[in-house]
Amino acid sequence: MVLKSWLVDKASLAALIAFFFLTSCVDTLDSEQVVYTNDFSNSDLAGFENARLFLFQKDTVLGYYHNDEVAVNLENLPIHNLLKVTLEILIHDSWDGNPVDGVGGADFWFFGVDNQEVFRTTFSNTPCVSTYCLRQSYPSTYFRQNAPKTGATSTNMPGRCLFDGTEGYTTRYSISQIVEHTNSKVRIHMNSELVQTNSPNPICDESWSLASVKVEALTLK
Repeated sequence: MVLKSWLVDKASLAALIAFFFLTSCVDTLDSEQVVYTNDFSNSDLAGFENARLFLFQKDTVLGYYHNDEVAVNLENLPIHNLLKVTLEILIHDSWDGNPVDGVGGADFWFFGVDNQEVFRTTFSNTPCVSTYCLRQSYPSTYFRQNAPKTGATSTNMPGRCLFDGTEGYTTRYSISQIVEHTNSKVRIHMNSELVQTNSPNPICDESWSLASVKVEALTLK
């Protein structure tokens, strides 16, 4: 059962452990083990639900998705009390971030562990100018107002469909969470809630892909 989650960036694992150390004199990182990693370059889809391979910019990814769930099931995990889940995702085309007009957004992406959602945010690929800016919540959870593409690892890739060939309309993010977890198996699921009621082809207008998954089992004592 997932009890808590922490959003972490590239340097945050050490900070998290330091937090535990400062708040409890007995908390130390006893073990850390990569239990699963997949960038889909070998087309391995074992354990996946609703997986489909897709070639984007010469990289093999899972995609593309539009308001449909993809999940991976892992078994025989070592003894642990935390899981660190890192997901590399691609946000394609005209995501609008935080508008709540019911026409173009809000555009959510979220993931969960077992039966509990642990992270929900919004993304925006819309150019931001002084007079008009559709902001996103990432790298925070919804509802926060950040500039489009904040926290991205790559921002200059072309769109997939609506903006195919136009640079800046696919954005790559690395999203990490640490969650409390002790079971020997886990199901990690991802999905989106995208709104574009004025589009004749919603999946061409907005979609996302999964570029890689990494799961680490941690034991904190």
